[in-house]
Amino acid sequence: MRITDFELFPVRASSRTVWLIVRVRTDVGISGLGEASDAFGFANTTVAQARQMELELGRFVQVAAGCPSLDIAEYWRLGAPLARSGGVVSATGFSAIEQALWDISGQAAGVPVWQLLGTKQRDSLTVYANINRASLPRTPEGFAATARRAVAEGFRAVKAAPFDGFPGGGVAKHIEQGIACMYAIREAVGPDLEVMVDCHGFFTLPMAIDVAERLEECRLSWYEEPVAPEQLAETLTIRVAIRQKMAGGEMLFGAEGFAPLCEGRAVDVIMPDVKHCGGLAELVQIARVAATTGITVAPHNPSGPVSTAASVQVGAVLPNFGMLELQWGEVGWRRELVVPEERFDAGMIRVPGLPGFGIELNEKLARAHPV
Repeated sequence: MRITDFELFPVRASSRTVWLIVRVRTDVGISGLGEASDAFGFANTTVAQARQMELELGRFVQVAAGCPSLDIAEYWRLGAPLARSGGVVSATGFSAIEQALWDISGQAAGVPVWQLLGTKQRDSLTVYANINRASLPRTPEGFAATARRAVAEGFRAVKAAPFDGFPGGGVAKHIEQGIACMYAIREAVGPDLEVMVDCHGFFTLPMAIDVAERLEECRLSWYEEPVAPEQLAETLTIRVAIRQKMAGGEMLFGAEGFAPLCEGRAVDVIMPDVKHCGGLAELVQIARVAATTGITVAPHNPSGPVSTAASVQVGAVLPNFGMLELQWGEVGWRRELVVPEERFDAGMIRVPGLPGFGIELNEKLARAHPV
């Protein structure tokens, strides 16, 4: 079996979100799916950026085509140096093809991908609702209303990023607004559900500590990336200074990228993203590094249903798995983009027993929502 070609499906989910889904074909009729969303940040992906990703994917498909019998370890050996040198866009393209190779491998073997990755630790995964993109207007009332809807669907944990769009001026007012949004979410969901905040690295060191202290009564499950995770000394200083758990690492690549956070115990929760970290096998390696220092793994996944399906396969085998992120509530037809439909029950998603990722792309629906 060898790789023959690929196709990129840029799917417009909203004015802000484009899911970049790739399908890789083989000469024996088996196709595998991967996802390369969010490589260009969390703003709207343009047609030109989708074309740029298509070129990156083509480059890594050529690498995969040169590997005998879909040897994923060989793909990593040959492709990872290219991914590291090309930044986030290259890392994401590389990771998307790696995902598709696992999907193909599972189908070829007639087993779910988790069975190729390790021993299943759980039959279903806890999922938290990232309500950030679905919250309109971006006010305390808007966030609270969205949180209530997610809870009504059965989710027992929610996350928001109310500090997005941090302005050049009026910083104090923006901080006040973000803090008010988090307290509104807490009031909306009640005292027993989990609430997290993502700061997207917008803060200075003093600001990060100050905001964390002011959010203590919100009883956060974690305080995510108040500064960029590459700022290791600052991250560790914040973790030592505050009472909340710290989380981060959503855009890092490879086990070596996560090692400083884990070895320095700068966070309590790491958040590797199957779209950016190097793929499924590397996420397993990252989790092993984290386990040596007792760090929990909560995969980052504000993405489409293909990334979610891939993340479920990995989460099934991680002993130190915590929760999986879901980009919740942004578009009503999301679940229909894959077959069988994506399904959550009381904030949980079952680990499928079908070969590969256990899904196919609803191509007609994907093409109905172009960029």
